[in-house]
Amino acid sequence: MTFVILLIGLCAGILVGLLGIGGGVVLVPAMVHVLRMDQHAAQGTSLFVLLPPIGLGALLEYRKKGDVDFRAGIFCAIGMLFGGYLGGLIAVPMPTARLTQLFGIFLMISAALLWGKASKSPSPPQPSTSGGQSLT
Repeated sequence: MTFVILLIGLCAGILVGLLGIGGGVVLVPAMVHVLRMDQHAAQGTSLFVLLPPIGLGALLEYRKKGDVDFRAGIFCAIGMLFGGYLGGLIAVPMPTARLTQLFGIFLMISAALLWGKASKSPSPPQPSTSGGQSLT
């Protein structure tokens, strides 16, 4: 079982770096289906997993290319800190079946929006907005 858990983490890490997705999009479904965790336990465990490494390896690679807007990232992180707390207050007392449904709906809407955007005619590549600059 330890190997399976390590493999899930490895796959999630690769997808975080490759696609820039939040690891929870991969971790939560994997924990529910492969590890047979309850939705609440999967979401809580995913938050624990993501706390220390939340994409640091991928961030370093994107930073080398100047593709990181540190100002936007810092403000977004502050918003996520408070939003995560509020989201937890809502999710924890919610019935597991309802929480699982909401997670699935979120993934389906995200997939539909991305599919629609990718299906439109290709546009020229956009230049980086950050230029690799930091706030310091």
